Amino acid sequence: MERFNGVICIDKPRDFTSFDVIGKLRGMLRMKKLGHAGTLDPMATGVLPVFAGTATRACDILPDHSKSYTAEFLLGLSTDTQDITGSVISKRPACHTAEDVEKALAAFRGRIMQVPPMYSAVSVNGRRLYDLAREGKVVERPAREAEISSLELVSFDEELQRGTLNVSCSGGTYIRTLVNDMGEALGCGGVLSDLRRTRACGFDLKDCLGFEDVERHMEEGTLESVFLPVDRLFESYAPIALDKRQTRLYKNGVKLEGEFEEPCGLYCIYGCDGGFIGLGEVLSGGGTLKVKKNFFS
Repeated sequence: MERFNGVICIDKPRDFTSFDVIGKLRGMLRMKKLGHAGTLDPMATGVLPVFAGTATRACDILPDHSKSYTAEFLLGLSTDTQDITGSVISKRPACHTAEDVEKALAAFRGRIMQVPPMYSAVSVNGRRLYDLAREGKVVERPAREAEISSLELVSFDEELQRGTLNVSCSGGTYIRTLVNDMGEALGCGGVLSDLRRTRACGFDLKDCLGFEDVERHMEEGTLESVFLPVDRLFESYAPIALDKRQTRLYKNGVKLEGEFEEPCGLYCIYGCDGGFIGLGEVLSGGGTLKVKKNFFS
């Protein structure tokens, strides 16, 4: 049995890949069953939800994929990675005002189309784009829809042509590409110079721990207390409480037919002891409850 079950949010440090975070935690926690939501580039920091034990079953059914970021950018430069770490493709004069940037941003609010960058994990014809990019290849990539629900210019230094954005967006949005496309719209290019994720999957920075915090809780024997419960992921779903008989049947995978008056849809299911046991679906026409995903061990 795994040592911990739940969600632990890590404030990912710079120069770590998301997989590096999982690898380090596997060593620290002495457990293998870990997963994460929302990959962050090595240069990025911030909210990385990590799922442990039975919580890993939630990775493919998360209801909230929205993200928020604070992004710093530099105009007048374009790179192959669309961020400051890449090889320079072009340098162009940039002498824009904050008003110019504000006008350019207007086209990137709401639903937009993005072409994934070559340095990304998207697969084309069975190959990861970043593998092709490392071979010096550039291939056609189909544009994908993203939704920018909020895009705010926080500051802009007209002398240095550097600025800061606050962005809230759908999952799968590339902030690097947003900055690149904004720079192209301004006619000078632009690169992402720093990125901090402030919210992901319903968690924000106040929920996060650093590796040193994890070590301290381990030394104090309080680590279990920092794991957030799995049902925190599904707060948007209404609860259904089962009695003892229903709990036994439900845990055995039996459909509970004609016992519920709730509208059809997904619900958080709680057993007779009050504990969260999984997601269930009420079917239309008869009030039948069936198992969607179980989280009890």
